[in-house]
Amino acid sequence: MLPSYVRPTPMTDALYEYVLRVGVREPAALEALRADTAALPECEWQIAPEQGPFLAMLVRLLGATKCLEVGTFTGYSAMWVAGTLPAHGTLICCELNESYAAVARKHLSAAGLLSKVELKIGPAGDSLAALLNGGAAGTFDYAFIDADKGRYDLYYERCLELLRPGGVIAVDNTLWDGKPADASVNDADTVAIRALNAKLHADARVQLAFLPFADGLTLARKV
Repeated sequence: MLPSYVRPTPMTDALYEYVLRVGVREPAALEALRADTAALPECEWQIAPEQGPFLAMLVRLLGATKCLEVGTFTGYSAMWVAGTLPAHGTLICCELNESYAAVARKHLSAAGLLSKVELKIGPAGDSLAALLNGGAAGTFDYAFIDADKGRYDLYYERCLELLRPGGVIAVDNTLWDGKPADASVNDADTVAIRALNAKLHADARVQLAFLPFADGLTLARKV
């Protein structure tokens, strides 16, 4: 048992509202996108509001100009990242579902950010393979993985190949509601995330930081 002073602070509803109030400067365009997404049955697929500025800060600190996203959904994370890229920056977004991509296009366009974003519609594994076959290996500064959990390992391997040394992969949902830590839970998605977490811990190709906020966000910096 860890001593109390090194355990995470319990996140009550009141404390979470405080975090959003003092920690997230959400532009109106992003608020509008989040409101539209909230009307969808799959709205829980969107990243947490506090993750958006974190990812944007990470991209800015990296000095990133070429970014990649695996699983864009309606574009909330993409809008945060595109908004921090320089004028010549590019974000390539892999999204399977055209209806979700249409929502992303609408809001990216309204925010004046669509020129920085290239949406690739289709299976993300195929889109990543096409980038590799097109000579893009080692050219990306940043990648964010938030798609179908069963293919996380595939996406991680292909993103790592596409990343330059010193680039960072951010992997979402690595806490997965706490299920990877429960040995009695063995559905396919939990098993896939549990396996990737173990793989990342042992992977000498990257430097590792596991952030236990939202539903878990793991950062892997390519050495």
